[in-house]
Amino acid sequence: MKPHRMTGLVGVMLLWAPLSFGATPAPDSPAAKQDAEKLAQLPPETPRGPIDHSGRKQKGHASFYAKQFTNRKMADGQRFNPRANVAASKTLPLGTTAKVTNTENGKSALVKVEDRGPHVSGRVVDLAPKVAEELEMTKQGIAPVVVAPVAVPLPNGDVKLGAGAAEASDQELQNAVQETAQAAGR
Repeated sequence: MKPHRMTGLVGVMLLWAPLSFGATPAPDSPAAKQDAEKLAQLPPETPRGPIDHSGRKQKGHASFYAKQFTNRKMADGQRFNPRANVAASKTLPLGTTAKVTNTENGKSALVKVEDRGPHVSGRVVDLAPKVAEELEMTKQGIAPVVVAPVAVPLPNGDVKLGAGAAEASDQELQNAVQETAQAAGR
């Protein structure tokens, strides 16, 4: 095949791909909510590898930031505030809004992933001290958790609902999508 025909064919395939493989449904659509409910039915995974845009629940242990991290710059460029609902994750995209649940006592909190870490094996999330207090994990220092993404920023700038969206109230969902979209630069 001649080079110019190959270029045209590749161009047509790139235009056709989003239609044939299903574009991400708008976060406020019934299809997005159905996708979130399907994700919520899947068992939590232990995260491995690169950034995970799937929206699946993750399981592992949570720890929390020490006081000396106050006002240090996080991966997203913001300064760390120990009284904010922020978290660090190795695998969730920056800007993700997620529900973190302490599996020992059932306490939950919504967080926004703004940093990378924790840098200890088996830990899936580092939490701001305020969130650690809400989850009643400050005495132990760590706790077993499930992290359920509510709104996940995608590389193309869209926002996808995650497993945590299935249980979120309409107001929580609206806020999560709005904050995640802002973090994604939309």
